[in-house]
Amino acid sequence: MGYYDDHEENRYKQPNRKKGGSFLSGLIGAIIGALIVVLAFPVINDVTNNTSDNETTSTVENNQNSHNNVTGKTVSLDVTTDVTKAVAKAEKAVVGIANIQSQSFWSQQGQGDQSQETGSGSGVIYKKENGKAFIVTNNHVVEGADQLEVTLSDGKKLPAKLLGSDVWTDLAVVEVDGKEVSTVAEFGDSDKLKLGEPVIAIGNPLGQQFSGSVTQGIVSGVNRTVPMDLNNDGLEDWEAEVLQTDAAINPGNSGGALVNVSGQVVGINSMKIAQEAVEGIGFSIPINYAEPVINDLEKYGKIRRPAMGVTLQNVSDIPAYHQQETLRLPKDMNQGVMVESVSPGSPAGKAGMQEMDVIYELDGQKVNNILELRKYLYNNKKPGDTMKVKFYRQGKLKEATLTLSNESNL
Repeated sequence: MGYYDDHEENRYKQPNRKKGGSFLSGLIGAIIGALIVVLAFPVINDVTNNTSDNETTSTVENNQNSHNNVTGKTVSLDVTTDVTKAVAKAEKAVVGIANIQSQSFWSQQGQGDQSQETGSGSGVIYKKENGKAFIVTNNHVVEGADQLEVTLSDGKKLPAKLLGSDVWTDLAVVEVDGKEVSTVAEFGDSDKLKLGEPVIAIGNPLGQQFSGSVTQGIVSGVNRTVPMDLNNDGLEDWEAEVLQTDAAINPGNSGGALVNVSGQVVGINSMKIAQEAVEGIGFSIPINYAEPVINDLEKYGKIRRPAMGVTLQNVSDIPAYHQQETLRLPKDMNQGVMVESVSPGSPAGKAGMQEMDVIYELDGQKVNNILELRKYLYNNKKPGDTMKVKFYRQGKLKEATLTLSNESNL
């Protein structure tokens, strides 16, 4: 009884057969084993020798490294890309600009008149001529300065002279001695920029501590307009024409360069939207828009803009009662620009325009407010040009032709 194993039964029933088979199997196994050892010995010997050699070499190297206190191997990489090439081409043309203003006796509480840096920004060297170097920056970087100091990319500081500035375009040009200047920026074509195109911002965010900082982004928008309140009265005075980028632009970057992957300057960095809920929206003045302004500031110290010789008010700011009863405008008209005053001898005065005339059209183009009037005038006209003006006077439609004068002459 119990568990039955047929292999075990056969083993006891045929003892003589099992004994002969075992002897033969053992003999064959011994022969095969001997052959394996003979054939494998050279390979084993070779592996052993190699292992021994490697161990010896490793030991020697470890001993030598230990002797020389070498704990690792340093790998040097030479990384060159379109971005690094662009930066290398433009970086030395970007400078720092310090705005230095005098502090009065009273503000220093008896310490006497002193000068101190009250702000800083960046600038771009765009020209070197007759021993002088010319730098473009933002108007708000140099505004109110008693002195200006430029710091070159190598750290050398030079006194600078303000040649001219313009609040409307937020551009300014300064001049320094050109002996120490080695690199001049190359201007590109901002009209050819495409959405998504890589761009690089170079400047001095937060001042000289981080001078020559480089940030990369893309062109996020072209032909953008940003409303500007230049006199802080809560009303829009101008719309800046700008490029939008997500390349980081921080305080101190103002006036620095926005360059393309060819290392050409395509914009002058100007501002960013600084709101808690907003990230990565910076603006740059397109270089094609800035270049004629730069040339005028360098040559004349100001922009020669056309002027009518009037002060103005938006009709939309006038109560509806006065629109109808005082100005006697058509009932469906609640836009336009009212003339508040006319300068004697001005283009408007010579053309017969008067107070309370309401302008609604320039050269056949409708204008709804002061901003539109100013943009048409500044972007399409120059001093000496003629301009047809349509306006309402006491409910009657009239027209006058003005010969525009230079704004600085009024």
